[in-house]
Amino acid sequence: MQPVLGRCPVCGEDLIVTRLHCPACDTSIEGRFALERFHRLTPEQMAFVELFIRCEGKLNRVQDELGLSYPTVRNRLNDVIRALGYPVAQETMSAEERRSILNDLAQGKITAEEAVELLKG
Repeated sequence: MQPVLGRCPVCGEDLIVTRLHCPACDTSIEGRFALERFHRLTPEQMAFVELFIRCEGKLNRVQDELGLSYPTVRNRLNDVIRALGYPVAQETMSAEERRSILNDLAQGKITAEEAVELLKG
């Protein structure tokens, strides 16, 4: 059996199921049935979700498994979140601002506690 497609291969819109069939008793049900959110994911996104679950939701482990940078892994997770129809929280601090705080910490300009508070926003 082939996996269920969630998006039309021609136009990319969500597909609906119009017929269900039980091979054991030969019952068929026709109608309009919505697919679950996970059917909206591409095969690549679904593979990422499976890896994410196997890594117990730890992005650092996913990063190691895929051999990708943390920001790339985070972006892939954000893509999955969007594909499932959820909003992605906007980061309030730029990468440059975080880097500046960490540089200040490394140079001893601020304490670890101050760095934590600044990074929390």
